[in-house]
Amino acid sequence: MAEDKDDPTFPGEEPENASSPESADGNGGGEGADDFTVDDILGAAQSADAAAADDTDAVADRVEALESQLLTDLKRLQAEYANYRRRTEEQREIEIERAKGAAAKGLIPVLDDLDRAEKHGDLGEGTPFAAIAEKVRAVVERMGVEAYGAAGEAFDPQQHEAIFQQPTPGATEATILEVVETGYRLGSVELRPAKVVVAVPAE
Repeated sequence: MAEDKDDPTFPGEEPENASSPESADGNGGGEGADDFTVDDILGAAQSADAAAADDTDAVADRVEALESQLLTDLKRLQAEYANYRRRTEEQREIEIERAKGAAAKGLIPVLDDLDRAEKHGDLGEGTPFAAIAEKVRAVVERMGVEAYGAAGEAFDPQQHEAIFQQPTPGATEATILEVVETGYRLGSVELRPAKVVVAVPAE
């Protein structure tokens, strides 16, 4: 078959005015449906900045809460430690007094002997026994031992042990008439109550 010389196309060539699929829908060479504008990019950047700022504020709030909790825990621990030290110190003082009291109790019979010797005139000034008595009493005094109970004092059942009650004319209240054994204490530790004869009002 002879070729048509009037046909401007050749076999395998597309006509110049033929429409491509891209040009047919009007989008060929133009902006696609998925392209972003500058405003879109700026808006996305601003959204990202806002989200980052919110995250930063949340972290800052969390850190502040943790710092507050740590400070509260530290104050509580300091208070507990202060109370522990106070209780330990108080217990230590009590144990020291008890230890001293145990040692002082061993000296009470000696003090009783010295009192009886003094009443019988065996501790005359300048005698060897008087010098020994003075040294023993000085040691007891340095330990903090106090003697109590004297005739004429008001009777206190918390401190005195009444071994006899003597109705006495003119007495208006119970008072110590005679001390049979002197009482001794060391701080808050009662070493021995005073044994006394009590004068009570006569009926």
